This record gives sequence, C-alpha cells and structure tokens, in this order.
Amino acid sequence: MIARSLVLSLTLLLAGCDLDALMADPKAVQKEADSKAIGSACRHGLRSLEDCFAMNDKASKAAIFAGWRDMDQYMRDNKIDGVEPKGLKPPPAAGAPVAAPDEEVVDTPKPEKKSPKGKAKAAEKG
Repeated sequence: MIARSLVLSLTLLLAGCDLDALMADPKAVQKEADSKAIGSACRHGLRSLEDCFAMNDKASKAAIFAGWRDMDQYMRDNKIDGVEPKGLKPPPAAGAPVAAPDEEVVDTPKPEKKSPKGKAKAAEKG
C-alpha cells in the first residue's frame, strides 16, 4: 500500500516536469543560446542574415535565424532603430574592387563587346 502511494505521488510530481530540458546536454543548450544571441545582435547591428551566417560559420544557422527573427519582431513592435556596426565588417564579395582605406574605389569601364551581327551588317554595307 505504501509502495503504491509512493509510486503514484512520484508519478504525479514528475508529470509536470519538462524532462527533455532536464536531460539535455548543457553544452548543446549553451551553443543554441549563443547562436540565438548572435542572430539578435546581428539584427540590432543592421547586418543581413547572409553576413551573419558568413561571420559565424560554426554557429547553428537555424538558431541564428530564430534570434534574428525574434529581434526583428521586437524592434518592430517597440519601434527601435538599429545601430550601425563599427567593428568587423564581412569580407568583400568576390570580384568586388578593393581599395585602401584612404583611396577611392574607381571602376574601370569594361570594353564593349561587338556582336557578330554588327560585323555581318558592316560587311554587307561596305
């Protein structure tokens, strides 16, 4: 009788517990929380998701997105403006002109490609 009541009371006590949270790996939970914080910071710092993913390649992309999305909703609800980032910038895109900090970026015009049709018309006229 006492054993039955003990088992019943333990069952009732544990019924309201979140056992998944109690048995989760602390390192995995911490990594998930860090990734969400990274996403939130990227959104507040006016960084795009792609830049955030590129700068934090070891963090969980799903958690970064969740943090970015949550911060975006929070900023919209409370009419908060983002902060212009002043620290590290993402690497430049491939093929983009790179200049020293004191120089201006000058794009050189690309030579125009003549189409084969233009040559055929010039041959017919001349």
